[in-house]
Amino acid sequence: MFEKILYPTDFSDVSKKALNYLVQLKDAGTKEIVVLHVIDAKGIDAIYRYGAGNAETVIREITKEAKEEGEKIEKKLMQSGLIVKIRIETGVPLKEIIKVEEEEKVSAIVIGSHGKTNLEEMFLGSVSEKVIRLSKKPILVIKR
Repeated sequence: MFEKILYPTDFSDVSKKALNYLVQLKDAGTKEIVVLHVIDAKGIDAIYRYGAGNAETVIREITKEAKEEGEKIEKKLMQSGLIVKIRIETGVPLKEIIKVEEEEKVSAIVIGSHGKTNLEEMFLGSVSEKVIRLSKKPILVIKR
C-alpha cells in the first residue's frame, strides 16, 4: 500500500523517533524511503547578511553535517532491507517537502511533530501541520 515513503527530517529527537516507525512499515509493504533534509534558506540568508565568518565555509559545513546525518539514517534503513534515497535540499522546508512529494511520486509521508500546542500552531504554524494541510498523500505524524 505505501511502497514509497517520504521521510522529511530535521535530525531532531522526534524525527529520529519517526525513523523507528519507518522500519516497522517494511512489514506493511514499504520498499523505498526518500529521506529529505531541507537546509532552511532563511538561515542561509542570515549567514550572508550578518557575516558569520566565511559564509561559504559555514554553508559547506552545514551541508556536510546534513549528509553525514543522512548517511546514518540510510545505513539503519538499509540494514532493514529498505531501498533508500537521500535528498538534501535548500529552500523553504514546507515548499521543498511538497515539491519532493510530487517529484518522487511517494505514496505516503512519515513526519515528526515537535508537539507544539494548538494555540502555538494557530499563531506560528509548524512545518508538519502545514504539510498535513497541503499534502495530497496520506501522512503519519509521529508526536514527541
